[in-house]
Amino acid sequence: MAKAELFQKDIPKSERVFYYASEEDDPIKTDEQEKKVEVGLPEGYEFIPKHWWMRVWSAILYRVFWVFGQWYERRYWGVKVYGREKLKQARGVGYVIYANHTNPFHDVFGPAVAADRRIFTIISPVNLKVPGIGPMLPLIGGLPLGKSRDEKRAFNEAVDKRLAQKKCLVVYPEAHVWPYYTGVRKFPAGDRSFKYAVRNGVPVFTMTTTYHKRKNKKRGDLPRMDVYLDGPWWPDETKPEEENRADLASKAYDSMVKYSKKSTYEYFKYKKKDKK
Repeated sequence: MAKAELFQKDIPKSERVFYYASEEDDPIKTDEQEKKVEVGLPEGYEFIPKHWWMRVWSAILYRVFWVFGQWYERRYWGVKVYGREKLKQARGVGYVIYANHTNPFHDVFGPAVAADRRIFTIISPVNLKVPGIGPMLPLIGGLPLGKSRDEKRAFNEAVDKRLAQKKCLVVYPEAHVWPYYTGVRKFPAGDRSFKYAVRNGVPVFTMTTTYHKRKNKKRGDLPRMDVYLDGPWWPDETKPEEENRADLASKAYDSMVKYSKKSTYEYFKYKKKDKK
């Protein structure tokens, strides 16, 4: 099913089923993914704009993005945010939010609405190919993962700089979007994405999106959402990085599972394929 079709109010129930063999299966694929095309970054890609006018343009675009996101999240999806007061415990430092990956549109705007500062989100390079918004993603905070050694180094430098600037880094550790999924999948990369918090000595929060029936049928059977923030969990400076990563990943996963159980409406069904 294409991304745009997720907006339809009247998707037949028979089409709201995804059969998967593994939790790493991807229900939504771009043309590049379908053709198994390796998508890299443009030559000379700048993770952090060098020119002042690009930084100003980025700040303006982000403000427009944030204002639209407020309307879109609250009016279209009916989002209510719980636990935002917990972010106050990270005053004076950057932090990392780990979120469940369940809607390709909400997952762009939701963290900006929930966070108390500017966000920068780790994305796949393939997202830069999305028509319309793709080329704009870097300007509103998208940080695409690099492929080459130089790209990976520049990416990590950008992540560290944004956290040093006391910004919010957003990570989707489940990797693939499972539309409207009400559970939490194991993290394909294990605890490796928690290195950003450990390396920079900043706290970890979770953002869990849950789904519920609407009282108003204006949007058909499409669910509304609630968002739950939890944390913070801090790296322990007395422990080695590997142990810290594992501990933070376990706490984040358990938190997301706990809050995911608050979902009261299963719009899409996910069924594991019979091995036979």
